[in-house]
Amino acid sequence: MRYLSTLAKGIGIAAVAAAMLSAASAEKVLRIVPHADLKNVDPIWTTAYITRNHGYMVYDTLFAVDEKGHVQPQMVGKYSLSDDKLTWTFTLRDGLKWHDGTPVTSEDCISSIKRWGKRDGAGQKLMDFTADMKAVDAKTFTLTLKEPYGWVIDSLGKISSNTPFMMQKKYAETDAFTQVTEIVGSGPFKFVKEQWVPGSKVVYVKNTDYVPRSEPASGAAGGKVVKVDRVEWVYIPDPATTMNALANGEVDLWETPAPDMLPLMKANPNIEVAVIDPLGTQGWLRMNHLHPPFDNPKVRQAVQMAVKQETYMQALVGDPQYYRTCKAFYMCGSPQESTAGDKGYLEGNMAKAKEMLKEAGAVGAKVVLMQSTDIPLLNNAALVTAQILRDLGFNVEMQAMDWSTLTSRRAKKEPPEQGGWNVFHTYTTGADAQTPVTNIGTSGGGVERAWFGWPTDEKVEKLRDAWARESDPAKKKELIDELQAQLFEVVPFANYGQWFQPMAWRKGLKGVLVSPVPFFWNIEVAEK
Repeated sequence: MRYLSTLAKGIGIAAVAAAMLSAASAEKVLRIVPHADLKNVDPIWTTAYITRNHGYMVYDTLFAVDEKGHVQPQMVGKYSLSDDKLTWTFTLRDGLKWHDGTPVTSEDCISSIKRWGKRDGAGQKLMDFTADMKAVDAKTFTLTLKEPYGWVIDSLGKISSNTPFMMQKKYAETDAFTQVTEIVGSGPFKFVKEQWVPGSKVVYVKNTDYVPRSEPASGAAGGKVVKVDRVEWVYIPDPATTMNALANGEVDLWETPAPDMLPLMKANPNIEVAVIDPLGTQGWLRMNHLHPPFDNPKVRQAVQMAVKQETYMQALVGDPQYYRTCKAFYMCGSPQESTAGDKGYLEGNMAKAKEMLKEAGAVGAKVVLMQSTDIPLLNNAALVTAQILRDLGFNVEMQAMDWSTLTSRRAKKEPPEQGGWNVFHTYTTGADAQTPVTNIGTSGGGVERAWFGWPTDEKVEKLRDAWARESDPAKKKELIDELQAQLFEVVPFANYGQWFQPMAWRKGLKGVLVSPVPFFWNIEVAEK
């Protein structure tokens, strides 16, 4: 195959040969190039999207979000709310089995919700309002609230990281800050651990015991009907090699094609290019609040003042049809869009930023910037930030690594000189970012509850709680404005822009679903 020799240089001749041989041995194989290498397999332990995507392959959820953004039952067959609005009762649908053949039980679900509730922002809020969860029988359980809370179903149906995936009780009882390494799900695919080659290939096979819902597939909801025998994630870090492999039909789908290659792919009659995520993506320049210099809010505000979103979007995306500048912490285009409290931030006012940094006494401070080299968007973001920080007056040390290594290292709370970090870049889908409940990046919960970077701010947490409780739309908008203004002061992250990431696939492929998350059920491969 034409791309074999080039690919072999990147991931090894033996690994490539094994990938081709294994693909040829299956009857119907869907080969996709993911956005990153899979190294961590516990989607509760990490919010990394590659691990979330893996989670959707092998696990299932109690509820799910459809293409229109509505929450629908998934593993749940029926559910009800008591008249006093305090007790939810959930009954699992028939036919749910773990990959080892044992039935999914209420106890499994209760343990899974508890573990997820220790890591996810929406889960943490749900647990704050939860008085108790009890199994009624093997298939039915209750969730009793301390007070009425309108986000129960939305939380359990959360579509993206951390997704509330259901695990067997013995694995769900693992400490939420320790990885589960054995993958026994109940979802539509089975993970073939013995064929997993980090840095090269991940293999999933159809779960023939899976009983899909009867409704048509829609987003994460509906019938998860698997139409292939096998899915292979072939990790190819070089974008040019990936594009050639897609053009030649050697892979079927490229999850996140490089922006500078989109014109070539659009001109190819055999390739379809489309944006499947209608909500868009938000960029985060995440600073570590635990250690100098970014333990000082004035320093974080100086960086926020120096960031110019247009510069990032040109460097990362290029084509204006795929991006917009947006200062809203909860996404432009969402009901929570706001710019309250803006003081000219995110417009690249370097003179003002230097003045702020000087007043904070941080000129010359050393900054360790983790650079993800295998994801072009994040690599480019790191390069832009490094120059901004140097221009501001920081002493910047860039440390290059792949994304999977970065997602492990970002969990370290030690100072940078002991293996920790000061800055890294990531992004989040609109599904995750559009509300104070779901956007874990805006949590001010500190080392116990906040996301990596660990911001601590009591006012932010009170406002997030108040928004979650409030039912009046006008009052919710007032709270959003107050929260937006406070977040500009706290700077949980510097928002470097909002964009819409296309996906590319062979035109013979059928059934690609519109969703913030790439799903691989419902897809039919073309005859070779």
